[in-house]
Amino acid sequence: LQYGIVLDAGSSHTAMFIYKWPADKENNTGVVSEHSMCDVEGPGISSYRSNPPAAGTSLEHCLNQALRDVPKEKHVGTPLYLGATAGMRLLNIADPQASDAVLGAVAATVKTYPFDFRGAKILSGEEEGVFGWVTANYLLENFIKRGWLGEWIQPQKKTLGAMDFGGASTQITFETRDTIENPRNEVILKLYGQTYKVYTHSFLCYGRDQVLKRLLSKLLQAESYQETASHPCWPMGYNKTLLLSSIYDSPCTEKERPTLALDTTVTLVGTGNRNLCALYVNKLFDFTNCSFSHCSFDGVFQPKVSGNFIAFSAFFYTVDFIQTVMGRPVHLPSDLRDAAETICATSWSELLQKAPRLEKRLPDYCAVSTFVFLLTTKGYNFNNHSFPNIAFQKKVGETSIGWALGYMLNLTNMIPAEKPSSHKSMLYNYWVILILLFVVTTLTSLVTAICLLRHSKSSII
Repeated sequence: LQYGIVLDAGSSHTAMFIYKWPADKENNTGVVSEHSMCDVEGPGISSYRSNPPAAGTSLEHCLNQALRDVPKEKHVGTPLYLGATAGMRLLNIADPQASDAVLGAVAATVKTYPFDFRGAKILSGEEEGVFGWVTANYLLENFIKRGWLGEWIQPQKKTLGAMDFGGASTQITFETRDTIENPRNEVILKLYGQTYKVYTHSFLCYGRDQVLKRLLSKLLQAESYQETASHPCWPMGYNKTLLLSSIYDSPCTEKERPTLALDTTVTLVGTGNRNLCALYVNKLFDFTNCSFSHCSFDGVFQPKVSGNFIAFSAFFYTVDFIQTVMGRPVHLPSDLRDAAETICATSWSELLQKAPRLEKRLPDYCAVSTFVFLLTTKGYNFNNHSFPNIAFQKKVGETSIGWALGYMLNLTNMIPAEKPSSHKSMLYNYWVILILLFVVTTLTSLVTAICLLRHSKSSII
């Protein structure tokens, strides 16, 4: 086996993925799967802006696991990549020097390990979207698959769209035949000899954590930054005191920053009002301005959604909460809307009773489920006909869906642009031997049976 490692440095946390594939892969293709993964303890690397060395230190536990999970003799030849996403994109906007210092610190730590470190990079939103799309379709064998004789077959299957919902951004990516009116949203990919025209867009500040900060800002603004304010998206019986600095420490909220000192505290009291909650969440989007024939929101061009989609990251966790904790199905947009309404109407004590392990995230499921409903229906324009085509999934088989695998496949050139050669893989030779053995065994059995039959007849005579 050969191995590859990707550190996915997201806005809220970092995860390490170790991939494996057969060493005798043919034509730079191979069936890659997840070997193991590790969640880095603590927040994402962008939160270490005031202490960059700590960002590097935070990775050591998982890197030490990689030393154990990858055979020692493979360490030196195992490529290791670090890709940072929207959290670092935001830090790069706010403080480029701090961003460089954090990346430098994590690179310095990774270089002390024996792997083949190939750099730390901040991915663009479009790269994040496209690599997530590649991962999902690769795992589902929509590009290419093994035939039963070990040969490569291009299944004439349609690709599916990919929707990612992280901590600081959300992405939508799908293949389309429509004209893509904004060239910034068009990506042409050539994979295994096939050309794919893909639409992609990444919405910075529309990830889960940033949405919640922007929502808090809107609520405080509406209540004139009073010492105590109501929060319609938080459950009845829940309240929390916050520093203004925890809300206005992001480029996503800085335009609404008040003149008050940032060490001012405010107390928010949950009122569990779904209609009012939806009203404020709706204010996070701009659905009015559009200079194209179709837009999703904020004036961004989007063609009509078509085909099947897979929604992962916080999309999956939100719908999974609705289905497993709240015990409600999600098949249609109305199911999502009604579930959000139920969550918002559930008191804090009831929610705690249902899911005590989720205490940290529990207060925000009302707001997040309302946001997912508005994003998918009013934003991306899924309706009763197209919404059931969304599969909310975390993994395909044993491999996590996300940009990391697509990123590694791209950087290691494991998805060639050209069509795989017609040569059969090594498996073909094994199949030929097995078939020959089967034929020989069958013929031997037939000859033996005929001989025995003749012998028994002669004995009777």
